[in-house]
Amino acid sequence: MREIALTKKVEDTAFKMNADFIGIADAACFENPEYTGNKPQNVMADVRSVIVLGVGVPKGAFDTLPAGRAEYTNTLMAATATLRIVAFQIAKLIEKEGYKATIVPTEGSEFGYWYADRETLKANLSIKYAAYHAGLGNFGRNHLLITKDFGPRVRMTAILTDAPLEKEEKGTLLPFINEKCSNCMKCIEVCPAGAISRDGKIDRQKCAQYMFNVLGGLRCGLCVKVCPQ
Repeated sequence: MREIALTKKVEDTAFKMNADFIGIADAACFENPEYTGNKPQNVMADVRSVIVLGVGVPKGAFDTLPAGRAEYTNTLMAATATLRIVAFQIAKLIEKEGYKATIVPTEGSEFGYWYADRETLKANLSIKYAAYHAGLGNFGRNHLLITKDFGPRVRMTAILTDAPLEKEEKGTLLPFINEKCSNCMKCIEVCPAGAISRDGKIDRQKCAQYMFNVLGGLRCGLCVKVCPQ
C-alpha cells in the first residue's frame, strides 16, 4: 500500500507543477542485453525505479524552423528548466518519505557543462529507453520517442530513486519501433547533416558536428518538425 500511496503522491505533484506526462520504469530494464548504453546502476547501485517526467513543446517553436532556431533552442531550454524544478520537488518529496533520489542530466551539453561521453556522445543513461519501458511511447526512425499526445515534440527528464514505486506492466508495452515509421522517410530526407539512415541507424557524430560547428550550438529540430505524428 505504501508503494501505491507514494506513487500517487509523486504523480500528483508532477501534474500540479504542470508536467504533461509521467511514467515509472523498473530500473532492471537497463540490465537487458539489448541495451548497450550507460546504466543507472552505475550511478546508484541500489536504484529501483526511474521516474520519467515530460512536457510537450509548443508547436510554434517548430513552425518557424529553420529560421527560428534561436527561438526553438530557447524554448527547449525553458522546457528543460521547467522540468528541473518539477524533478527537484519530487526528489525532495521522495527524500521526506525516507528514500533517496537524484536527477538525471537532460542535455548532453548545456550551460557550459558537458554531460555526455565525448567519444560516444551517449548520455549518462537513455531517458528515452526508460520512457519506453514506462509505457510513454516508442521509438521513431529518427531515434526520438514518439508519444501518443505530442509525437516527438517533447522534453523529458528523469529521476533515479531506490523507492519502490508502481511500474508499467511489461505486457502492456508498445512495439519498440513505431509502426507508422516503416514507410515514412521524411526525417531522413530533411536531415541537413545526413545523420539518419534508412536502415534505422543514426550517426551521432554527424548530428553533433552540424549542431556545434554549423549552428554554433543551436538545436536543429528539422527531423522533429517534419514528423507527421
